[in-house]
Amino acid sequence: MRRRGRRDPLKFREIFLISLIFFLFLHPCFALTDEEIQKSQTFLIGKPIGEKIVFWVEKFIGVPYDRDPLGEYVSKATIVADERVDCMYLTFRVAELALSRTPEEAIQVGLEKRFHSKGVLKNGQVMNYDDRFEYGEDMIESGKWGKEVTPEIGKITRIKGSRGKDVVEVLSSGALLMGLGNLKNGDIIFFATKPEKRKVGEIIGHVGFIKVEERANRSGSKDVFLIHAGGTKQKGGEVRKVLLKDYLSKMGFIGVKITRFQ
Repeated sequence: MRRRGRRDPLKFREIFLISLIFFLFLHPCFALTDEEIQKSQTFLIGKPIGEKIVFWVEKFIGVPYDRDPLGEYVSKATIVADERVDCMYLTFRVAELALSRTPEEAIQVGLEKRFHSKGVLKNGQVMNYDDRFEYGEDMIESGKWGKEVTPEIGKITRIKGSRGKDVVEVLSSGALLMGLGNLKNGDIIFFATKPEKRKVGEIIGHVGFIKVEERANRSGSKDVFLIHAGGTKQKGGEVRKVLLKDYLSKMGFIGVKITRFQ
């Protein structure tokens, strides 16, 4: 009985460790090191910006959704918070990595692009996140997030605006589906909220990236994917890659706007 009693705690610890390893395998901790970032940025030198964006956003597929109402990067007053992401942070971080050549430069790009003016970093902490972009429509209008190419994709529809705008021009789902061939790798797609569902007057309710892939079995045929932080602050989620046409068939948004780095 004593020998059995001495083995039981060991067996319990074995089971616990196996369970822990299994849990960690199912819930990987994502964190890019500066060394990994530098190697990838060096490899990507000379590649088109759209290809760089797609490379980086695919790195985040499977990363858990950030449930912090403000966003962990805001609450922690940091530029880099890659362990959990929401759609705004994913857009920020991917573009910053794609538009820079070193991890340090990516932080400087972040200080330039995440803010209406410019971010202030002191002792590793961001001092003025109250000046950050909180609304997707402001990102589009700033010009910092690429040129708006919405009219180049398809026929425009006018919807009711808010936050000082009487009307907003968007692409309906149907118009976007007809114009899928005009989308390019790395395009940023902003989803417009229906006027009756706007909670704080926001026009843009979600944002993600476009990836265009040629089908291996059909010459000239292409699939258009949306890569986005899919989830909510209440229920969580993760970064997902889905066919854009499938997402459009189920989404609750009224239309989209699109920008492109050139």
